[in-house]
Amino acid sequence: MKRIKTFLRMLGPGIVTGAADDDPSGIATYSQTGAQFGYGQLWTALFMLPLLMAVQEACARIGAVSGKGIAGVIKEHYGQKILSFSVILVLIANTINIGADIGAMAAAARLIVPMNFVVLILLFTVIILTLPIFVSYRAYANHLKWLCLSLIAYPITVFMVKEPWWQIFKASFIPYFEFNFEFLFIITGVLGTTITPYLFFWQASMVVEEERERTANNLNNKHRVNWHLIKRIRIDNFTGMFISEIATWSIIVVTATVLHANGITDIKTSADAARALEPFVKTFPHAGYLAKVIFSIGIIGLGLLAVPVMAGSSAYALSEAFNWKDGLNLKLKNAREFYGIITVSTVAGLIINFIGIDPIKALVYSAVINGVIAVPLIFLIALIAKNKKIMGEYKSRALSNIFVWLSFGGMAVSASAMIYTFCRG
Repeated sequence: MKRIKTFLRMLGPGIVTGAADDDPSGIATYSQTGAQFGYGQLWTALFMLPLLMAVQEACARIGAVSGKGIAGVIKEHYGQKILSFSVILVLIANTINIGADIGAMAAAARLIVPMNFVVLILLFTVIILTLPIFVSYRAYANHLKWLCLSLIAYPITVFMVKEPWWQIFKASFIPYFEFNFEFLFIITGVLGTTITPYLFFWQASMVVEEERERTANNLNNKHRVNWHLIKRIRIDNFTGMFISEIATWSIIVVTATVLHANGITDIKTSADAARALEPFVKTFPHAGYLAKVIFSIGIIGLGLLAVPVMAGSSAYALSEAFNWKDGLNLKLKNAREFYGIITVSTVAGLIINFIGIDPIKALVYSAVINGVIAVPLIFLIALIAKNKKIMGEYKSRALSNIFVWLSFGGMAVSASAMIYTFCRG
């Protein structure tokens, strides 16, 4: 019991980041993958795991060692132009993602409670804005950790369906590939919604935030880093990313088994996926309805977790760019710009649902956009993480370097091949 408590105390930024990785737009992308290609892209969940772990561990380590977020480190060592380019990319992708996710949460909630769509998106927006601004950092951090339990929804759904386990096992380990735009478009989206830019900025900044909180009562109040802290960060990061990929794998399996096998190959939103499950899951009485509800609860819970993470990552990035005070541990009156960015990002995302921009298309395309803009950002992270001047003795070792550069290479090839096939045909 003591070991379990010690382990649970280690969990923080990594577990929250991993859960936020499976936001409603991610769920929609994974659902579309399963519906359109069956088990054809199931192998990506396993192959992405070490890449995701390596990139996010590098981001967390950068935050721990430098005492700054990714934007702050880029500004100090690579200049304002590169910083501006990086921040603009993240702000655009985050705002589109936020709008798509809020709409998806409302659509999922309507499958359980028949309320007006507008009322629901306004309600979710108020909840999302109220918690980080008016709740203490420690209470808010604990709230985010509890929302991570939403991930359980998808492994549960897997076992509510009769699965062809041998076929699933083979598809999980043996890559399948098609060199056409449709396949490459979705696989770029899968990569982009998994190894996604907003998580780079968020995890580094949250590690800094945790250390600020931890050292607040020290007399000298100095930022300190040691190998014990790095080990804790790695355990937290491994746990979060591992659980995240289990959820990803589960979503693809369920939608492939239930939807693809029954001829449903086009999923526009994560709520569509939840709705489509009901008539086909017949394992026991009312299993279909229960599967729909569990799938929907996962969408709502992970949306409540992920949208503040996206808005928060924008706020950290922009605040560091302009030297504004930042941090969820600060009161509103002491960090008006920081909380202002969170508010503006969330409201701008909300407005997407009202001005004629198709949130369904925005949801899918935001994943693909993330897959493209992640490439230069991973390049910067790889350079920073192995830079001895910045990282000292905590710079990336060989294994970390290999997987971070593999992430860069894999996403660059995927995005380039997608663009090539689009232009060719």
